[in-house]
Amino acid sequence: LLLNRSMSLFSVEQPSPELDLPPSADIPSLPSLSTIEDPPPSRQPPPSQPSASDSVVGSAGGGGGPASVSSIQPPPSFKLASQLASELRPQLQNVVSTVNLACKLDLRKIAQGARNAEYNPKRFAAVIMRIRDPRTTALVFSSGKIVITGARSEDDSKLAARKYARVVQKLGFPAKFKEFKIQNMVGSADVKFPIRLEGLLLTHGQFSSYEPELFPGLIYRMVKPRIVLLIFVSGKVVITGAKTREDIYEGFNNIYPILKSFKKK
Repeated sequence: LLLNRSMSLFSVEQPSPELDLPPSADIPSLPSLSTIEDPPPSRQPPPSQPSASDSVVGSAGGGGGPASVSSIQPPPSFKLASQLASELRPQLQNVVSTVNLACKLDLRKIAQGARNAEYNPKRFAAVIMRIRDPRTTALVFSSGKIVITGARSEDDSKLAARKYARVVQKLGFPAKFKEFKIQNMVGSADVKFPIRLEGLLLTHGQFSSYEPELFPGLIYRMVKPRIVLLIFVSGKVVITGAKTREDIYEGFNNIYPILKSFKKK
């Protein structure tokens, strides 16, 4: 009996060789394997649709994948502005040019030998000649100068001048083609809204003249470019006095914001 007691005391006081820990260490209690449950599957949020600003940042080298330029659509206002610009662009109506044939001309001989030619020296001291392609009219003077009107473009005006010079050459005159120059270009446009001409006259009286008893349009003399605009209450605008096509476009771009401010309510 004493021997068994001593053996039991020895087994209690002797520490286990497998747990070689200091007596002050706290061992946390761990759950058993039977109580551990599998974690629920992770739910990732669906990828958000990238906005236009995100795609722009990505294409500029910021975060996210690169965005193609074609995928970025312009705003509707940009498309509308471009459509309005094409609709409001002035159209050429007449190009007036001159050319010098560098020889003296017998107008009676030209009037008798050329087709579609008129000459009445009592009314006008020039032969009036016409051709169909391009549809133009020429004033042929005895000094050798020709004025060509009615062309719809610069190229048509020059082509018509060469044809008139060729007609004169075939009649036996030593005509040459010199000093061709465009003298005047006329364009027209429609702003698509009525205009208060009286208010425009009061505000821009330095450049405008308006006498509805004599002429229904307001005459606006622009300084740069040096052109004259005939502005009507219906919104129609005639641009004249230009030397180049760019002068017509620039003049209309300058006058359009002014006309818009005098739009009839």
